[in-house]
Amino acid sequence: MPDQVCPIDLPAPEILARTLSSRLPAFQDIAWTANTGSTNADLLARARSGAGAGKPWLLGTHQQESGRGRAGRPWQNRSGSTLMFSCAFDVHLPATQLAALSPLAGVAACEALRAVAGADARALCMKWPNDVQWHDAKLAGILVETTRNPGRDTGYTVVIGMGVNLADAAELSQALGREVADWTQVQAGTAHAATAADLICASATAWQVAVSTLEREGFDAFRQRFDQVDALAGRRVNVLDKGAILLSGTACGVDEQGRLLVQTPEGATPISVGEISIRRQA
Repeated sequence: MPDQVCPIDLPAPEILARTLSSRLPAFQDIAWTANTGSTNADLLARARSGAGAGKPWLLGTHQQESGRGRAGRPWQNRSGSTLMFSCAFDVHLPATQLAALSPLAGVAACEALRAVAGADARALCMKWPNDVQWHDAKLAGILVETTRNPGRDTGYTVVIGMGVNLADAAELSQALGREVADWTQVQAGTAHAATAADLICASATAWQVAVSTLEREGFDAFRQRFDQVDALAGRRVNVLDKGAILLSGTACGVDEQGRLLVQTPEGATPISVGEISIRRQA
């Protein structure tokens, strides 16, 4: 059995905000609150109003009271059990390329968390479109949303929100009826435990660089990187929509738009980001 480690301690909101500001000089506005409804919703509302400093922005909270997962699923945490934050970036992309931001955010986050984790980091992987897993258990969920900036020819704001389980994996697994991981498992047995600021700064910086790369080079620049973190590669999957199986096949990477490719007898079928979920077959 690996050594147990203490969960990451979340400093007081104002202390964490100051630490992040000193380590993320490229971010124009950084704030951390004791509680809020949803960090994604807060940043989207700010972007739509046209108010505030230039981007990027970062907003985190100790507790979300009306957080959302993919497909609008409600989600709430216990204060201190989850690291929750969102970043907002300006992007200038055709509307048809915005869907690629979702898998891109997952690739960048998984790479960033691997860099922080140290030993056995390759056990961190990404289940398309952007769940970060520890082995086959969900460690972090990511929600990507976009809104058009006010004015003409001003592009979009993309808000990338992530919740990383810091503790309570056993309780969450039992409550949800599926395997859930937390950061204490990732860091078990490591000599140097990461801080909350380490996880936040690594992810925020990775997203900033990835968004810029997507604007310049398109998602093709991420296809090989996706392969390095792909949790589904070569595995049999069901593609479901609202509980109904649409098709079954073998996951075989992504295309140039970031869509998952599922190999069936009829060929490789691209799956778009949306309310479709992917589940491994038994």
